[in-house]
Amino acid sequence: MQKNISMKELPDSEKPYERCLKDGAESLTDAELIAVVIRTGSRQEKAVALAQRILKVSPGGILNLEYLTAKNLQNIHGIGKVKAVQLKCVAEISKRIAATRRAESVIMQDASTIAAYYMERLRHKEQEHLILAMYDSKCMFLKDIVLSVGTCNASLISPREIFVKALTYQAVYVVLVHNHPSGNPEASREDYAVTNRIKECGKLLGVPLLDHIIIGDNRYFSFQEQDIL
Repeated sequence: MQKNISMKELPDSEKPYERCLKDGAESLTDAELIAVVIRTGSRQEKAVALAQRILKVSPGGILNLEYLTAKNLQNIHGIGKVKAVQLKCVAEISKRIAATRRAESVIMQDASTIAAYYMERLRHKEQEHLILAMYDSKCMFLKDIVLSVGTCNASLISPREIFVKALTYQAVYVVLVHNHPSGNPEASREDYAVTNRIKECGKLLGVPLLDHIIIGDNRYFSFQEQDIL
């Protein structure tokens, strides 16, 4: 039976907790930050050494930790369900903080800023995700909602659902965003059909569709920029 090594058993010079309190969290290495989260290693390995192995498995180090699934993490010796959940939650918190900060810079009239905001969130998805982004009368970002996962077929998308949500959040303008898992953002016939359908409904309800942006692999297609809307 393995004995866990706690932070208390480490020399002061190796204790991330103490160093964080003394010099600030910014003084810790990526491995030390992860060690603080997982807290313990094993008899054979300290928490920092385990954290270093986690970073080696994560493509791109700590930056891409969010792309490791809980199952991937549990395949690492020394990581059980609890540590895997802790790491996934920390990665999600970081992602949401970053997304909240980026949202402040999203300009509704500028397709490039909207595409940049959703690029990392969508370009790795293996299925199509259709998102409704909502804005107020001052063109400030209100909220976004995932409308569908798997297809953007016009026959499967309900304009009623879109505009009920828009009116619920008192949106004055809306933008559609979805991804192409192929990496090619060029609009398909279905994309044109969806855009036209929502555009016409928006006109009738007084909640204009200002753009439909398709996310590819570091590329995007904007109906507004192409003067299609």
